[in-house]
Amino acid sequence: MNPLDQFYSKQPEPLRSVFLALRQYLLAKPGFTEALKYGLPFFYYNGKRCCYFWKDKKTAHVYIGLVDGNQLHHPSLEQGNRKRMKIYRINPHNDIDENTLEEVINEMLALYKGG
Repeated sequence: MNPLDQFYSKQPEPLRSVFLALRQYLLAKPGFTEALKYGLPFFYYNGKRCCYFWKDKKTAHVYIGLVDGNQLHHPSLEQGNRKRMKIYRINPHNDIDENTLEEVINEMLALYKGG
């Protein structure tokens, strides 16, 4: 089993299912690839790091960390005390809001396509 598959297989449910659904969603889009970096699944768009998956230790929510999130303005993104990144939080006990996810990813892609 490769390291990426090991990462996903080690996650408890329902986190594993959410991570795998997000992975499938991103990798189905043209230009996306995945690699393990810093022990996390990182996603690249046309060779540029764009986002990663992780979980909040306090809430146990999954989140997508957006590398250049400081340039994105979607209301569902949280900056916290991060300088560059913003996160999109997903409650693993609820269905993924596909419309909001699509809006966030499309805003991120617009940034990478325009820059």
